Amino acid sequence: MKQHQKTWQGFSAKRHNSAFFLFVFLGMLTAFGPFVTDMYLPSLPAMTDFFHASASEVQLGLTFSMLGLAAGQILFGPLSDKFGRRLPLLISMGLFLLSTLACIFAPNIKVFIALRFIQGIAGAGGIVISRSIATDKFKGNNLAKALAIIGAINGIAPVAAPVLGGSVLKITSWQGIFWILFTLGLFLSAACVHFNESLSHTKRSKEKIIHTLGLFKEVIKKRKYTFCVLQMAFAQAILFGYIASSPFILQQHYGFSPFAFSLFFGLNSLAIVTGAGISVKFKRQETCIFISCGGMLLLSVLVCMALAAQASVWIFEGLLLLLLFTLGLTFTAGTTLAMENAREQAGTGSALLGAAGFLFGSIVSPLVGLGNILISTGITFICCAVGSCICGLIALHPKEPAACLQNEI
Repeated sequence: MKQHQKTWQGFSAKRHNSAFFLFVFLGMLTAFGPFVTDMYLPSLPAMTDFFHASASEVQLGLTFSMLGLAAGQILFGPLSDKFGRRLPLLISMGLFLLSTLACIFAPNIKVFIALRFIQGIAGAGGIVISRSIATDKFKGNNLAKALAIIGAINGIAPVAAPVLGGSVLKITSWQGIFWILFTLGLFLSAACVHFNESLSHTKRSKEKIIHTLGLFKEVIKKRKYTFCVLQMAFAQAILFGYIASSPFILQQHYGFSPFAFSLFFGLNSLAIVTGAGISVKFKRQETCIFISCGGMLLLSVLVCMALAAQASVWIFEGLLLLLLFTLGLTFTAGTTLAMENAREQAGTGSALLGAAGFLFGSIVSPLVGLGNILISTGITFICCAVGSCICGLIALHPKEPAACLQNEI
């Protein structure tokens, strides 16, 4: 047995994953979770007929998948710090393939909702471990570049997935979308097999499984990390608020068709990508966060004013593009600083970072629908931007939080 382990370790050591493979692999893993959550959104009306269920019951599939994505990151993060990145990835891919097949053949809506929660947990493995792998492999500006790709995809995937799902739905049913997700899972499983472990045995956690939760306490003690996570979570809440409200604002208020709406989605995705790309040009990621937080707050106020005044769609869209650009900036800078400050527990740190974003998103998504959606969306944007700015200032300030706030005020 020992000889077999030595042979396998020697084989793994000789294998080398190219930078190109790593970037493509990390990008696919990052996009996986949002695609699991959002790709089937255009098929929700068809699913109400299929399951003979109400719209609210079908929407619970989305809610529970987001909760699964948050819970799964808490699970797979510490596991990847103890057992390495490769084994938990393979387990998450296997669980995803099984749960996706079960979703396709779900007999009723209640079973489907439960399976979506499991599918979300499985999809979370790719998100949390992708950031951990990047932290294992890269440092400094190279880490910022790797996380810029991850940050851009984190911003694009939730927006692009429904557009792709709508296109697929023209030629197939909602089950067809899940078959596509299953196929994607097969490709990722093959990539996981090819992936060479990035966390050496000497750097893995020596704690027992039951004690791995203690790793969360260790990373939360790091003030800069914790407030970077909160800053990112508030920023991601703006993104999820936009995703939840924009179909109603653009289609019902401004009267655009679903196809035109998808074009707006695509254009807005480019704004996030551009912001993520420019963020790596900053010599210091702290500067990038400072600028992005200030811009986020200003533009949230302007978007709120435009919505309240029922300004033309071009004014609203122009301001929204700039707001999403600032999100692209902060997604990369915030992730880089957070992961740099949790390098010794990268899996756990990545888990908390990702779970916080999806948790905040699950809270904000229904809030934008309260009352007048134009007003509630604008107010939600401002509240999240204020929260992001406060947490960003505390994270960047060398003093204690109380002293930081006192000085800034």
